[in-house]
Amino acid sequence: MSQSSLPSSPHYDAQPLWEDILPAGFHWSARLRRGTVLRLTTREAGANLSALLFNAEEKLERLNIPDSLKAQHTAYLTTGHACYSDMGRILAAIIHDTVGWHDVWCGLSDAAQIAERYGSKTYADARNAMYRNGRDSLLIELGKWGLGKRDLVTPINFFSKVSVDAEGQLQWHADHAPAGSVVELRLEMDCLLLLSSAPHPLDHRPSYSPAAITLTAFAAHPLTVDDPCLTACAENTRGYQNNARYFNLSSMVGV
Repeated sequence: MSQSSLPSSPHYDAQPLWEDILPAGFHWSARLRRGTVLRLTTREAGANLSALLFNAEEKLERLNIPDSLKAQHTAYLTTGHACYSDMGRILAAIIHDTVGWHDVWCGLSDAAQIAERYGSKTYADARNAMYRNGRDSLLIELGKWGLGKRDLVTPINFFSKVSVDAEGQLQWHADHAPAGSVVELRLEMDCLLLLSSAPHPLDHRPSYSPAAITLTAFAAHPLTVDDPCLTACAENTRGYQNNARYFNLSSMVGV
């Protein structure tokens, strides 16, 4: 989906701040300011984008998936949901989502799993076409910021859907996210964001088939009293109140 074909949004300025492409199977990290909207757009079908979030000012505060699910009475994330830290604050909010379900149960693929399923292609013999896995990819990015294995918490697997069948088995949905699928994250704190586009751990396709993602940043508009993430549930209202106290504000609305 081209930039010009996407609708305008009441949540952010129309003119992008910057745009980049995360190639299929690669990894990326950056510090993003509060008040940034990051649009994630799949360039190919079958994408998986594993994401970690940390408070950029104090990286001991990080994404907490159990609290995010419990606070919002959900088993997956989509539009209107907030990404909570382990301090009860909101790191980011999902303000737009075209696929409706993002996996938070299954964690990351690892080297042994990828090798067993697809064989091995290292940088020595395949260069940038090497087979990467989600765990090692995010560990590389964590290392760039002085973090390590103990900081590898449960990620969000954007664009992946996993449900439970009648026998209690996890089922990965291969056709969940067509090319051009979009998720928009609004950063509610200064955050360190880490991404891996390696395959989902339950991806059972016969060939190694990661997909590229376009990253587009925008300047967010001030939060309004009727913002869908703020009003989604009472817990989210309290989460934004916790953010306001952190920034020494009376309210996050209008900021």
